[in-house]
Amino acid sequence: MNPDIQTWIEQLRSGDVRTLARAISTVENRAPGWSELLKALFPHSGKARVLGLTGPPGAGKSTLVDQLARFYRKDGRTVGIIAVDPTSPYTGGAILGDRIRMQEHFSDPGIYIRSMATRGSLGGLARTTADVTTVLDASGRDLIMIETVGVGQDEVDIVRLADVTILILVPGMGDDVQTIKAGIMEIADIFVINKSDRDGAENVEREIRTLQSLAMRHDGWTPPIVKTVASQGVGIEELAAAISDYEAYLQKENLALNKSVENWQERLIEMLRDALLEKARTQLGDGNLARLAAEVAEHKRDPYTLVEEIATKAGRS
Repeated sequence: MNPDIQTWIEQLRSGDVRTLARAISTVENRAPGWSELLKALFPHSGKARVLGLTGPPGAGKSTLVDQLARFYRKDGRTVGIIAVDPTSPYTGGAILGDRIRMQEHFSDPGIYIRSMATRGSLGGLARTTADVTTVLDASGRDLIMIETVGVGQDEVDIVRLADVTILILVPGMGDDVQTIKAGIMEIADIFVINKSDRDGAENVEREIRTLQSLAMRHDGWTPPIVKTVASQGVGIEELAAAISDYEAYLQKENLALNKSVENWQERLIEMLRDALLEKARTQLGDGNLARLAAEVAEHKRDPYTLVEEIATKAGRS
């Protein structure tokens, strides 16, 4: 192994925050050595509990993450937070400002916060979020919380990465609960009704119960509904207890392993797709792609045969 990489890993594992930040930047930006670094870190990962928090914009996800982080820190556990933000169409950078609410945690070495831009990825997750999670996991964090954009039905990517998926809803959404049911409703291991001091919290709970009665999960788990007022810290202890209950449930009959195998099946396909696409792009080059696109546009070639040829070449290299 590259001695520089070995030094990185030792510093990372010893809790050096600057090394952690550098490692995450290397992975996120696909800088030289990113792949070697991940290969070396992977054997040290797999111990952290990964929580995914998702839901529509304005549901109070950041505040809830903030309160959960406080709760776990009081319990003596170390926390990593990945906040996946929408991307600015102009700079490619993250555009949300709710990380400011977590600023007081920056002086606590037991909490590491990282904002990531989606950079156009579907599903609300940045393409490299999984890799950044591996880095945080290998650094020895006990818990990793991933707060995603909350864009609706495309939000299902989080389920491939999180051990526990928490869907946060709020009163006043009206029929919105119905409109998102075909997407993210099925992926929730725990439902949270935040801002539950508002009128309509009972209606949201009733809608969730109705939707739950229509479909049985294959693992037999019935996701609990926890009411919170995150801005006041209300219901956080109950949410942590619900997370703990689901973790205990997963330990029964190898459910945790089964879930992990399912997640890795999806992620391996995703990784293969990315790797093959990168190879195909490298082989084609911008000039060739434009030329081939022109041939298809002018109906000189059919796209189906063309794609088969490109895929075959990419697979051989």
